[in-house]
Amino acid sequence: MSESRWSVYIIRCGDGSLYTGIATDVERRFREHGSQGPKAAKYLRGRLPLEIVYRREIGNRSEASKEELRIKRMGVKGKMGLVGGD
Repeated sequence: MSESRWSVYIIRCGDGSLYTGIATDVERRFREHGSQGPKAAKYLRGRLPLEIVYRREIGNRSEASKEELRIKRMGVKGKMGLVGGD
């Protein structure tokens, strides 16, 4: 049985804020967020339009979760450096 490959991603919201998450299928997860339905992250609801500005394949879920937490702790300047922002 092969293990799923996990990725970490960052979405820029319409209000300029950044959301960090993990998924095995980033495109599918982005569509879920964009649908604004029950599977969308609550943070992203009402913050359209959304744009994926960073993604990186990590490995297993544990590694992806650790990288997600590291990115979330970076602060705005660190995240902007990752996504190529100002």
